[in-house]
Amino acid sequence: MDQPKTRPAPGGGGTRYFDLIMAAFVTVLIVSNIASTKIVNFGPFTFDGGTLLFPASYIFGDILTEVYGYGRARRVIWTGFFAAGLMAFVLAVVGALPAAGDWPHQESFEAILGQTPRIVAGSLLAFWLGEFSNSFILSKMKIRTGGRLLFLRTIGSTIVGEGVDTVVFVLVAFAGVLPPSLLWAIFISNYIFKVGVEVLATPATYVAVNRLKKEEGIDTFDTGISYSPFRLR
Repeated sequence: MDQPKTRPAPGGGGTRYFDLIMAAFVTVLIVSNIASTKIVNFGPFTFDGGTLLFPASYIFGDILTEVYGYGRARRVIWTGFFAAGLMAFVLAVVGALPAAGDWPHQESFEAILGQTPRIVAGSLLAFWLGEFSNSFILSKMKIRTGGRLLFLRTIGSTIVGEGVDTVVFVLVAFAGVLPPSLLWAIFISNYIFKVGVEVLATPATYVAVNRLKKEEGIDTFDTGISYSPFRLR
């Protein structure tokens, strides 16, 4: 079993807030997947609706890796992955079942939520690759910097993670459905917006990380662990 090193703080190590952060992380993922069925204009940006909320998952991912370590962040990533997969499966089954004779909204259901399985497939793959890239880079940078320069770690890992996430999601979810010009606009807008949100959220991330380290009594450094994404511990 992985044994990351921790620097204890007054009050002893704990995970009092870990389940709350995991619940928020999974909620963000589920809501983002459903909201992604609509393409919106937001100022100069054109992107799927889920982009408004999805950057929060990377902020939570940064906090999880920074405070609790890569191993626990890995469990949360897999939890979100299976939750989103279950949502896609249930929506597909419900969409395939015959509608009640006096329920007139089958076409509307299929037009909106009927796209969700493909969008979730793209989101799942993009999320899996992007979040693990983000967590891996942040963890390694923390060791190299000795826990200093948090802003550099959160922004640097997000630049890579969100880049991977955005490319994979746009191609899998929308290629062949939307014209190439719109695909490109969505990609550029998504990437700039997501990274921008991370940069703007840096002060709040500092506050959350410092508060959690104090409350939980831990500061995890992932030395001597396995970085394989195919583990749950």
